[in-house]
Amino acid sequence: MIGTIVNTAAVVGGATIGIFLKKAMPERIKSIYFQVIGLFTIAIGISMVWELKHILIVVVSLAIGSLSGEAIDLEKSADKLGSYLKQKLKIGSEKFNEGLITSFLLFCVGSMTILGAIQEGTGVSSDLLLTKSLMDFFSAIILASAFGIGVAVSALPLFIFQGLLTLLAMLIAPFFTTDIIHGLTNIGGILLIGLGINILEIKKIRIMNMLPSLLFVVILIWIFA
Repeated sequence: MIGTIVNTAAVVGGATIGIFLKKAMPERIKSIYFQVIGLFTIAIGISMVWELKHILIVVVSLAIGSLSGEAIDLEKSADKLGSYLKQKLKIGSEKFNEGLITSFLLFCVGSMTILGAIQEGTGVSSDLLLTKSLMDFFSAIILASAFGIGVAVSALPLFIFQGLLTLLAMLIAPFFTTDIIHGLTNIGGILLIGLGINILEIKKIRIMNMLPSLLFVVILIWIFA
């Protein structure tokens, strides 16, 4: 779990620096920062779907996963949780929820998260998660300078998600085949492209409601691939 612990600390540290930078940043600089973050997120997403395998399974997973997420309205639940934390922590930031959700998705749906957690969980190495920690540190600075304290709070769900994935890898390491990892990466990339579109305010896409797609792609690849 050392990689996840370091990763969590890196996000908190980077976000803290970004929050201090935010206070001294003019509005026009904040605006272009959002544009940079949006474009960068889309670029990461494209790189993750560049080699799209099992296209039919990916499409079906997205469809079923999105309908499932919409049925239980994960987006609304995430907003409620964000508002609850905002109230409990007495945070006045207008972009708290957006920063929390954006940061969690950006830090947690990438291929480095999945591969790194599997490598650490199976005892291979923590190097990939440590490398990711360095990248997330600088990303957190940029994100927090735009979104504020919600980025720092995202370290908690990051720790839970990545930690559980590492523990799961310890138990069922052989289950994570190359095809399953590739499928998770493809779905994650598509979600990040949608997230980038949200950040750029091109169109509001309910990305949280699409998260169950990550579960369905694993199941369908395991059955049919």
